[in-house]
Amino acid sequence: MAVATTITLPHRIESWAFNAYQRHYAQKSLPRASNDGANFMHRLGPLLPAHKTALRNLRLAFPGENQAWHQDVAMAAWSELGRIAGEFSHLHELNCYTPNSAIEVHGLERLDAIKASPKGAVFISGHFSNWELMPAAIAQRGLACQMTYRPANNPLIDAAIQKNRSHYGATMQAAKGKEGGMGLLRALAKGQSVALMNDQKYNEGLPAPLFGHDCMTADGPTRLALRYGVPLVPFGLRRTAAGPHFLLTIHPEIALDRESPLEVAAPKAVHAVNAFMEARIREAPEQWFWVHRRWPKEAWAKAGVL
Repeated sequence: MAVATTITLPHRIESWAFNAYQRHYAQKSLPRASNDGANFMHRLGPLLPAHKTALRNLRLAFPGENQAWHQDVAMAAWSELGRIAGEFSHLHELNCYTPNSAIEVHGLERLDAIKASPKGAVFISGHFSNWELMPAAIAQRGLACQMTYRPANNPLIDAAIQKNRSHYGATMQAAKGKEGGMGLLRALAKGQSVALMNDQKYNEGLPAPLFGHDCMTADGPTRLALRYGVPLVPFGLRRTAAGPHFLLTIHPEIALDRESPLEVAAPKAVHAVNAFMEARIREAPEQWFWVHRRWPKEAWAKAGVL
């Protein structure tokens, strides 16, 4: 999706509101901004149409839980999104490797091994807790890495978001789409790494089960790892305290079938990716992005949640 090039009056109004929001939370301490964001979205989230989407997704994924449980998790997920919004203006404070960091990193030896290798890796993660910490962990460790992102429709807001991300070191970013895809190919050809989110709906991808129901999943990351002979390395992230404090885990690489043809190996890998995502979601369901329409309506109907 390309960013609009013409600046309109609505763009300027939206940008003013976004900048006002950033200034509002930037003036607070990080813990206060996180807590205030959580409280705000806890009140606002249930009033939005996306709340119904979240509840349907939860009923599909956890059919054995009761309505009260689904509602509690949805409310907690709104609070988590509010925390992320409140923390966005403070990303430069969240350094993964400083003494007494709020981020505990497990599996760092895997990241360092890739940094020392002449080849890069394909890093993947999902929208777990404050997902900005995955690229932060890579960039702050000094790895050359091309990172994809979905550009905001408003070019002024998109520029502000990228500027904020550059404060924690993520300066090598490519918009999704053909242009971004070519950037990833060039990076891997040079021995650099690439990083992508792999848990959202991608209609041009492959169907693979997630919580027992097929959903279209991007196969690009697995195809890149297979094509360039590099590891497919997944990241997990979980908030451990409201402080905020996090546990970021660099997991062992996903096993890939490098002997079979690509059209056989890629679907296997996509299934493994969704199995990884599901396992991480189950660890802390309230910290995933349930408001996204991850499953098609057919899956909702099959699950009886429409």
